[in-house]
Amino acid sequence: MAMYTSRYGQRKSSNSGRKMKISEKGKLFIKNEEGCVLKTYKDQVGVLTIGVGHTGSDVVPGKAITLEEAMRILESDLRWVMDTISQTVKVALTQNQYDALCSMIFNIGPVNFKKSTTLVRLNAGDYAGAAEAMLNWNKGGKPLVVLPVLVARRKREHDLFLSKET
Repeated sequence: MAMYTSRYGQRKSSNSGRKMKISEKGKLFIKNEEGCVLKTYKDQVGVLTIGVGHTGSDVVPGKAITLEEAMRILESDLRWVMDTISQTVKVALTQNQYDALCSMIFNIGPVNFKKSTTLVRLNAGDYAGAAEAMLNWNKGGKPLVVLPVLVARRKREHDLFLSKET
């Protein structure tokens, strides 16, 4: 894959997010953000969750899984995250940018990402503006309130998005 340097001095692949995959570092980033809990619990806003931030109709009170099951579920969940990027992002991304977007989308969901200022700015080639817009996704619950845990997470995703490749 060809590489070039953007006007922001970042090394970019010449493809958009279409053929990229989350890195092992990105998976670890998400696991650290979400935690890995092997029994069902209610998250910050009361949603039943298990494993690495997994929610859905298969998550029922009292359910328990193994670490191996949690990681298999995460791999499955990441498919829709990567599909969202391949369907919506039209500009080239570094691996760190891709991983940061995966974490954000995993948390806010595909519908919210598709209507986000982050995506609009990103597809306009405004990488710095896209990173700043990520910080706005810091609310949860009903009614929506700023959650310190989301403020901190978005800052870490923002920083990863803007960081140089290592």
